[in-house]
Amino acid sequence: MEDLQTVAACEADQSAEVERVVGLVMKAIEGDVRKIAEAMVTKRDDQLLGPGEFDLRNKVLGMARHIVEATVNDRKKGGIEVPARSVHAAAKTPALSGGETRRS
Repeated sequence: MEDLQTVAACEADQSAEVERVVGLVMKAIEGDVRKIAEAMVTKRDDQLLGPGEFDLRNKVLGMARHIVEATVNDRKKGGIEVPARSVHAAAKTPALSGGETRRS
């Protein structure tokens, strides 16, 4: 079992990393947020739903794309200090014997 000081230090490191990434994300989406706000302000009430709603969704998806790009680029530069967790391989499903098919 890990000692409480080690756990606290890891949590502090992660918290600092989260704050750094929040700054990175906010910088990446600043222009997108402004475009969304401008679109919301310029639309009449009857334009907010329907095509206006789909336009907003497209802008939000573009914002998500910028977030992922900024995060990936940051990791390529070695900006992340907390190592990614390893993923366990999925267990193989048992194969049917003799090429027979089972009925459900």
